[in-house]
Amino acid sequence: MNFETVVFYFFAAILLFAAFRVVTTRNPVHAALYLVLAFFTSAGLWLMLEAEFLAIALVLVYVGAVMVLFLFVVMMLDINLDRLREGFWDYLPLAGFVATMLVIEMTVVLGSRSFGLDIVPSPVPHAAGYSNTKELGSLLYTDYVYPFELAAVVLLVAIVAAIALTMRRRKNSKYQDPAQQVRIKRADRVRIVAMASEQPSSTKS
Repeated sequence: MNFETVVFYFFAAILLFAAFRVVTTRNPVHAALYLVLAFFTSAGLWLMLEAEFLAIALVLVYVGAVMVLFLFVVMMLDINLDRLREGFWDYLPLAGFVATMLVIEMTVVLGSRSFGLDIVPSPVPHAAGYSNTKELGSLLYTDYVYPFELAAVVLLVAIVAAIALTMRRRKNSKYQDPAQQVRIKRADRVRIVAMASEQPSSTKS
């Protein structure tokens, strides 16, 4: 057994353990941290397959942005763990059936007839000047440029729709208008009123 095989099984074991703890731990913060560990080990496996761009994208996008947002939301919401555990045994039969079907499908797809070193060999090592990012970019902007642009338009429409659904103007909400603040004058804020001075009348005993 060579060194690469040992490293692969090491990362695979950590990935399986982290994925198992994501779905079994009761604390959502711990589940998010285990998911971060799963992402890191997946990035290590991508590096072994010489897919450097996918590995660094997995770390930067999911670990650096998505999981930080998940942790922020989970820690700010003060989730009631007792309510999360309600109905666990009611949904257990359905969840067990779905999990069994997923295991059967993965066994059929990832079996020795479809995958293996004989059918899908290990990637050929490239030269020192080979750039995985350059090859992916050239393929993405030549052969798949129209699907890529279509996906970008779909994401843009989704972003605009999300903003339109969440930006609801309420009557009692207070907001600032920077243009109105810039046009403000002194007379609009301060008014000096001239009043005659008065002396208090002396009280007679």
